[in-house]
Amino acid sequence: MTDANPQDRVADRRKEHSDPSLGRELFIIVVVALLLSFFVRTFIAQAFFVPSGSMENTLQIQDRILVSKLSNHFGGVQRGEIVVFSDPSHWLPDPEPPAGIAGVLRNALMWVGLLPSDTGKDLVKRVIGIGGDNVKCCSPEGRIVLNGVTLVEPYLKPPGSTDQVQFNITVPQDRVFVMGDNRGDSSDSRYHLDENSGTVPLSNVVGRVAYVIWPVSSWSGEPIPDLFSNPAISNQPAPSSSASAPAGEAAPASSSP
Repeated sequence: MTDANPQDRVADRRKEHSDPSLGRELFIIVVVALLLSFFVRTFIAQAFFVPSGSMENTLQIQDRILVSKLSNHFGGVQRGEIVVFSDPSHWLPDPEPPAGIAGVLRNALMWVGLLPSDTGKDLVKRVIGIGGDNVKCCSPEGRIVLNGVTLVEPYLKPPGSTDQVQFNITVPQDRVFVMGDNRGDSSDSRYHLDENSGTVPLSNVVGRVAYVIWPVSSWSGEPIPDLFSNPAISNQPAPSSSASAPAGEAAPASSSP
């Protein structure tokens, strides 16, 4: 019997060497992609599901949102931002543990950042007050008063009623007071006033909602509304319980009750 063609033997040897090499390359690519995804999720940005209707009509249930973590480090948390934060003190019921292999795989993909986070431990609300701010409900027109300035909030879901809970608090330092845009269906800071005036520690804030990324029909950025750029909000002395000014106008200076 004659030997096989030398060219065939060379091709077989190349195949033997190339198959393991291809497998190693694919493995390295997958590992690098997972590490990059984890790095981005941990330090730069993370995707989340919107869990409830508390932010309608700005955000819809099951919208996918992209949360920037860089804004916390470089600009801090600002009034008017929509933020995702971890449950500060049993605002949410305990989530059900993942069921079966599918649940474990789903949690693993969320952990590395390949799926939007939907753990049942995160909330999304709008920051109304930061450390040192006086937040009051409500003006004679039923609007939130921030540092003596009556907020005319165009993003509220109609009818826009915001006076479900009456309060007058000063936000502690390194904390934020948050409310949903759907004020009639949002268990926000107003409903947890017995603990730190309902405020959320800055350490619990994951980041600012930068974009709605899904569905395509809802693609949008989420800038800070112009009303929060009113200098009277930052410069206004402690407000009076009997006097307030609409956004853009300062209320008369007087002592807070």
